[in-house]
Amino acid sequence: MQLPAHARRYIEETAAECGAGALKRAAATISRDYRERGYARLDTTEEVAAYLATRMPATYAATHTVLRDVRARLGCGAVESVLDIGAGPGGAALAAIQWFEPKRITLIERNARIAEAARALVADAEIRVEDFRRVAEFPSHDLVIAAYSLGEASRPELLLRLWAAARVAFVVIEPGTTTGFALVRQSRTALLAWGAHIVAPCPAANSCPIQEPDWCHFAARVERTSLHRRLKEAELNYEDEKYSYIAVARQPAAPAPARVIRRPRQEPGLIVLETCTPEGLETVRATRRDPEKFRAARRAAWGDAFPA
Repeated sequence: MQLPAHARRYIEETAAECGAGALKRAAATISRDYRERGYARLDTTEEVAAYLATRMPATYAATHTVLRDVRARLGCGAVESVLDIGAGPGGAALAAIQWFEPKRITLIERNARIAEAARALVADAEIRVEDFRRVAEFPSHDLVIAAYSLGEASRPELLLRLWAAARVAFVVIEPGTTTGFALVRQSRTALLAWGAHIVAPCPAANSCPIQEPDWCHFAARVERTSLHRRLKEAELNYEDEKYSYIAVARQPAAPAPARVIRRPRQEPGLIVLETCTPEGLETVRATRRDPEKFRAARRAAWGDAFPA
């Protein structure tokens, strides 16, 4: 998966204005900040450019994958406006444009340097440079997205204000770590208590069957550009962005009958899928003796919906 062409051009042009050495040092600083405190400040032009090259493609890919399923469950016409909070350079908004073509987009981002990038990348959006944690009431939009942002400000009252702004659906995406999943599960519990209906990934509104130390997460494969590889000193031309998420709606939706929650295991004549179902976790063993089931399992990928 790649960013849209205009975003890739903007990133290349922005990076070209920085010296190679300074850009590489900025990328190293960002990586260290994420490891040590879970976020990066992005105070300099070089840090913004390095973030655009190394992190934006991954967050875009995760949101793009999530919104693909949301559109499949809700339909394209359901969403005509999008609110993206803690929007960064607008990766989630770009993913929403790909799937819904909304007529109105609002981005709230407190970092003025990053907001400038969002203005260039999401040209028709309204950009509000402010701390979303301090917004008393969010403007109503059909779809509200909190992608990689609630971890900075996880409070029930903030979640409730965001849900109140969602006319159709609300999506929370966090890193695919034990901490990220814990936040997603807490959000899921609160949203269901407030009357939300499951859209994805869960097949039902039952209590989550995942037990510690396990956690529910998925992966989106990102194609690395040559710039991305240089800054990360990486040999592979791709990386897998792991994420956890919950998508809910105002009206009842049709969630997946089951969800593949691990990478499928393939053996000669056998495919093993770990799935989440309305009845709990289930291991599916598909063999050639059941051709229809085997074909469905062979097509299934980690994170996909799967027939009951």
